[in-house]
Amino acid sequence: MSMAQRETPCKGKEDINACVGVIRSFYDRGWLLGTAGNFSVLLSRGPFRLVITASGIDKGAIAPEHFLQLDALGNVVEGIGRPTAESGLHLAVLESVNAGAVFHTHSIWATILSIIHASNDGFYIEGYEMLKGLHGVDTHAHREWIPIIENSQDIPALSDRVRKLIAENPKAHGFLIRGHGLYTWGETIQETKRHVEIIEFLLEVIGRHRTMLLET
Repeated sequence: MSMAQRETPCKGKEDINACVGVIRSFYDRGWLLGTAGNFSVLLSRGPFRLVITASGIDKGAIAPEHFLQLDALGNVVEGIGRPTAESGLHLAVLESVNAGAVFHTHSIWATILSIIHASNDGFYIEGYEMLKGLHGVDTHAHREWIPIIENSQDIPALSDRVRKLIAENPKAHGFLIRGHGLYTWGETIQETKRHVEIIEFLLEVIGRHRTMLLET
């Protein structure tokens, strides 16, 4: 059964509280300094309702009241404040994949590698045991393509690029925006959290390994 035919396993306030805990843990790891990053959880497809972090919130002080509820057009239907400027990217991901949550982090290694590999539109990760933490992956021999797209302040145009990217890479678990950070998703909050942790770990391993090779 497709995501469009059922509601996701999300429970409103309970899921917002869970998301707050995830955001604080990512902040503690240095993946969300200052107001960086944004997070969304799909409440239902019919009618479409998405809770998403408000704009300009210090992620180290995130609280349940800092989430807004949006409709399919990105209009605020509940909550006070403005949704993150990148809400269109979350909507684009959810239009394209079977997901219940979308998380966006701003780690140092994601930023660096997104610049280094931008000219190739991405890079492969393979041979690492941690790849088995990604949904549907059962071997370290898996070859994961990490697509990279150019950054833009034109969110509608960038959202269209995200839709095209996912259509071209249907097996991807996430993507990088050049000089910006990681977007990933999952069927549940916990799966999406795991995907962030796995991919961020692998990005750091690759970045540190590259640095060590340059120093030898």
